[in-house]
Amino acid sequence: MTADAPTAAPAPTVRRTRRRVFVRAVPALVLVALALAGPLLAAHPIDAPVTFPYAEAGGDAPLGGDQLGRDVLSRLLTGGAPLIATALAIALVVTAAATAIGIVAVLRPALGRWIERAADLTILLPSVLAIMLIALAWPAGGRLAVAAAATLLGIPYAVRIVAAAAAPVATTGFVEAAAAGGENLWHLTVHEVLPNLRSTVLALFGLRFVEGIYIVSVAAFLQLGPQPPEADWALMIRENAAGITLNPWAVGAPCLAIGLLAISVNLAAEALAPARPTPETPL
Repeated sequence: MTADAPTAAPAPTVRRTRRRVFVRAVPALVLVALALAGPLLAAHPIDAPVTFPYAEAGGDAPLGGDQLGRDVLSRLLTGGAPLIATALAIALVVTAAATAIGIVAVLRPALGRWIERAADLTILLPSVLAIMLIALAWPAGGRLAVAAAATLLGIPYAVRIVAAAAAPVATTGFVEAAAAGGENLWHLTVHEVLPNLRSTVLALFGLRFVEGIYIVSVAAFLQLGPQPPEADWALMIRENAAGITLNPWAVGAPCLAIGLLAISVNLAAEALAPARPTPETPL
């Protein structure tokens, strides 16, 4: 419910929370910035050999060479954008769909029971097996198939989270008053319930982003999703695993990038998560 009075200044606890989220998200923001600017900073083409296979760091290859003698640093700078973009798309679609479905399921209990049963059945399907089935059955497979599988499998879990957070909000007086006043489902969803789920939705988005990174990386290990000669952090790990003792940077650099990105976003999402199950103060 939107108030007519001007918005008050953030409370000290809110400011501390925002500061904590920002500090935890700094490594992820730096990696995203490097991923966006990476193709411009790369010294060599990603598919051009510049040294011998698994060459040590030095010279024209500050992080050494990969299994084909390509510059690891150039591929590292270029390979972040596809992985981040895929995980971001998965997180956006899953969060948006789950938020809408979860709130509707709470506001319309008869429909919500069917949604809950469908989500329970979907959750029973092993995620990795489902990703393999969808990716292998998808025409041409590739990154789009993995993203579609991750989206379809991520929505049921996210719906349960949103529904659990929306349930106490839907029983508050201002929502019941709006429903009794004849407001339609769209108004109740967008103007009454959703503003009180900001922290939950933002935290869910962060967790879905991390899950997207995990799924795309696992798919690369299973030879699904991104394919050679594409530059992708997850693909770099699988391609260079055999030469990790010759040039550890070929595997360690993308591992460090993926791990730092996932940890940073996960910590920021944890800071955004509501501290208690009670609804936020209505706007």
